Amino acid sequence: MKIVRSEDHRAHFPEGELYGGKFVRPFECPERWDYVVQSLDHAGLTDVVAPEPFDRAIALAVHDATYVDFLETAWDEWVAEGFEGEVLPTVFPARRMTARRPTHIEGKAGYHALALETSITAGTWQAATASAAIAETARGIVSGGARSAFALCRPPGHHAAHDMYGGYCFLNNAAIAAEGFRRAGADKVTVLDVDFHHGNGTQDIFYERGDVQFISLHGQPEDAFPHFLGYADEKGAAAGEGSTLNYPLPPGTDFDTWGAALKDALGEIATFAPDALVVSLGVDTFEKDPISFFKLVSDDFRTYGGWIADAGLPTLFVMEGGYAVEEIGINTVNVLTGFLQNGGG
Repeated sequence: MKIVRSEDHRAHFPEGELYGGKFVRPFECPERWDYVVQSLDHAGLTDVVAPEPFDRAIALAVHDATYVDFLETAWDEWVAEGFEGEVLPTVFPARRMTARRPTHIEGKAGYHALALETSITAGTWQAATASAAIAETARGIVSGGARSAFALCRPPGHHAAHDMYGGYCFLNNAAIAAEGFRRAGADKVTVLDVDFHHGNGTQDIFYERGDVQFISLHGQPEDAFPHFLGYADEKGAAAGEGSTLNYPLPPGTDFDTWGAALKDALGEIATFAPDALVVSLGVDTFEKDPISFFKLVSDDFRTYGGWIADAGLPTLFVMEGGYAVEEIGINTVNVLTGFLQNGGG
């Protein structure tokens, strides 16, 4: 299995994150990447490929052009206004307010942000575009005939919607990859999101499309970020009606319950019969993760990696969340080795 990765992720590391009413050290930190690389190396998964240069067209395939322009220029506009901190909006287009896009950077940030924990820094654009390029490069490897590949993306992407950022995400790496498969000739693609948090951005991008199936297993939105999407009755619309499937699960969910949901999801994938599978691989379902409430243990990740292999599809794994830093590498590699051991080569 080829691993696509880049050191450019280090350009993005905010000074703090707003959590529980206080600024804390960000849960989404560079050490996450380091621990994954250490575990990959220890497991002998060392076939490393550098990403191709970022192509703006891959972002515009799933994101609004005005939004992509905002991400590229937000930091410079913020600094030009005389602000000294990182880009954090202070006002949002809430209910019964117009959703017209302002011209001032403070208003632009609030217009495009879906959550307040995610800062834009001087290096965010560099890191986000490198992350998107990693996903697209790894997608190209699978489109070229490889059975699988792993895109070690940081920052993650599945919360990034058509024209919004948040949840540590700026460009939607999994969506970019899914669209890349379609443009490379796949008639149908499935995105399977196993991150603890609902992939609201991916759902938003593909909600009215029938050629990309989106399936998410996640903490029920009544209790878990992002709160406002991810209910079981969200099934797609227009041409995409029936192509979205959500499995919201309650606090304390263990592997028996979570695994049953995954097996049901894999059955739905088999019925859809896609030509390729993109796995939004978040390992924050782990029992010790600081910002989730599922109870999977490390061996469970190897087990479900094998189940994904049994689907028999060309498969791209795209790194999403996971914040129990010391175990993130172990759990990520367990999924990949479980996949490989079950013939997912």
